[in-house]
Amino acid sequence: MKYRLLALDMDGTVLNSQKKISPQTVAAIKKLSESGVYVVTSTGRGRAEVNDYPDVINLMNCGILNSGGLLFDFVRDEPIAIHGVDEKIILKLIDFGLEERAMIHLLGIRHSIAREEDIQNMAAFDMAVYHDMFNRICERCADPKEYVLEHPGEVIKVNLYHRDKISRDKNFERIKPLNLSISFAESNNLEMSPANITKASGLIELCDFLKIDLAETVAIGDADNDKEILQTAGLSVAMGNASDEIKKLADFVTLDNDHDGVAAAIEKFFKE
Repeated sequence: MKYRLLALDMDGTVLNSQKKISPQTVAAIKKLSESGVYVVTSTGRGRAEVNDYPDVINLMNCGILNSGGLLFDFVRDEPIAIHGVDEKIILKLIDFGLEERAMIHLLGIRHSIAREEDIQNMAAFDMAVYHDMFNRICERCADPKEYVLEHPGEVIKVNLYHRDKISRDKNFERIKPLNLSISFAESNNLEMSPANITKASGLIELCDFLKIDLAETVAIGDADNDKEILQTAGLSVAMGNASDEIKKLADFVTLDNDHDGVAAAIEKFFKE
């Protein structure tokens, strides 16, 4: 099979454990992109978060962002498709977050929104590794409910970062009846998107837009929010640092993210 599209997760996949991208991985992506293969990111991050990595994003054609809620054309710098969360549901999610003293993170089309006090206290939510990025790129909002009401239709995804697993699990049970797509990408977080919106739905929608058959795609990931896309792509690759569950459902397991697993997979499956 000659594959025409590679969908790459960011955290735990393209990014190493230090949230950096190695020169070897950048070089492999660059070479593949220049060969005519569509290289896209499939990530829970929004447009603001991926902007932090211009060296690799500038090599990509499109992005499946916000866990499938936003398809973005990086070349034209404009959305291809937007799937927002209903405002009434967002307000409920915010209430649940406030009751559990969670960090509330809203992802829009181009913006990432959070409260200042949460950004400066990210270690309490087991998110210290992201503090520098959030501190630089987040738009501050003292009242997330007010932001939602003032920006109707603009919130695509809601993240709730909890202080512990007990708190997270309590909110998970409260959120389940709301008919949302829910994933666990970090230790104590919940990521909420509209029902049936996942990285997999984003891949299907993007392939339709680009006129590419799903059988001609490869997806690489490592976490819970990669399950569906790995089960949907023509070929699925799990990172060496992925959980056993993710490795079992993948067609192939590559090296881990600290040893250029993405570059190794590109070399194996995209030989000229």
